Amino acid sequence: MIRVLIADDHQLFAESLALGITAIPDLSVVGTATNGREALEVLKRETVDVLVIDLEMPEIDGLTVLRTRSSSIRSIVVTMHASEDQRTAAFAAGAAAFLPKSTPLGDLAAAIRAVNLGMSLKDTTTLSGVLDNHRQPVLDDIAASLTARERELLTKMAEGLTSTPDLAGALFISEKTVKNHLASIYDKLSVSDRASAVVEAINRGIVRTGR
Repeated sequence: MIRVLIADDHQLFAESLALGITAIPDLSVVGTATNGREALEVLKRETVDVLVIDLEMPEIDGLTVLRTRSSSIRSIVVTMHASEDQRTAAFAAGAAAFLPKSTPLGDLAAAIRAVNLGMSLKDTTTLSGVLDNHRQPVLDDIAASLTARERELLTKMAEGLTSTPDLAGALFISEKTVKNHLASIYDKLSVSDRASAVVEAINRGIVRTGR
């Protein structure tokens, strides 16, 4: 699971991007920030793998955040008003990629995976090929082994449905089928009860909690 922080002073853009990224199974948004100061505060209290940041932000600008952040946190600049000077400054400050806000979500997700592996996307002539190699979500073996129905059942339990009849009614399946799915989930996640299954699923990013 790649943990992402989004920093952009356009709150609607940041929240929309967060929703899009959260829906991708191998990516998780640990927070959003609307200015550079907030971004640095989140970086201090959360474990962040990849920072997605705009350059033009109030209080502390994006370049200063890039220079200040830990070098272990990979960074992608996503901006609307891109110039060659800004691009040069961003890479000089440690950015691993520089993308326009018009970038499709799938391309941004691929860029996040690539830079998380330590790659630099500075060379625009090879960018498309690099992104093509990182378009598929990367899940651990356990998460990948769960069926779509098992994921759906875990999501319902994380939302507060705990009884077998309630789960059966919500998914339009029999109570026996619910129990069979639960037995399979317990085996795959190496747990013995519903509460532990939900905790393990959240920890692995299989289901998401409201943040």
